[in-house]
Amino acid sequence: MSSQNDGIIVILSSPSGAGKTTLVKLLSQRKNFNISVSHTTREPRSNEIEGKDYFFINNKEFENLIKNNQFLEHAKVFNNLYGTSKKPVIDLLSSGKNVIFDIDWQGTKQIKSQNIKYKIITFFVLPPSKQVLFERLSNRDMKDKLIASERMKDFYKDVQHWVDYDFVVINDNLNECYDEISQLIDLSLKPQNNEIHYNKKRISDHVDKLIN
Repeated sequence: MSSQNDGIIVILSSPSGAGKTTLVKLLSQRKNFNISVSHTTREPRSNEIEGKDYFFINNKEFENLIKNNQFLEHAKVFNNLYGTSKKPVIDLLSSGKNVIFDIDWQGTKQIKSQNIKYKIITFFVLPPSKQVLFERLSNRDMKDKLIASERMKDFYKDVQHWVDYDFVVINDNLNECYDEISQLIDLSLKPQNNEIHYNKKRISDHVDKLIN
């Protein structure tokens, strides 16, 4: 069991391009969450900084970290490897600091299955429409325009995992979506709110529109 002095884990997942990374940065700035920085074997984008956005390593280095049981979670996404180092996260949580994750459904499933003592709150972020999602993917940079169509194919598989999360939000307006996530985190931490209800029918209908 976690103590009142321990930090909490908040996880944001989404299909690629739904805006979870921007939401994670907002939560870090406004709620003083520590962002868990993942290791990855993919090439850095033009605006990404080593050690701030990701730790960029090669496949051999990544495999060595797996062998040495250094990861809290790891997964293969779009032919690249991603993983979260265990020790820095546990150190932050045990010192009372909250940690926020920007990971996919595979990593979320791994963390939840480990039954670690810290409280975990999970969010799945949906785009307002397929058209908006494709535009977001295409606008990242020229290299990503070439693979936006491929990522749209994976969208149909990834979006099915919304049912495995505590909460699902639609990122139509960034600030409104942030406010909703922030309020749900606060409510989840109040002992009198053991079960928080939200409109799952609305989410289910929205997912049906996205995949059909």
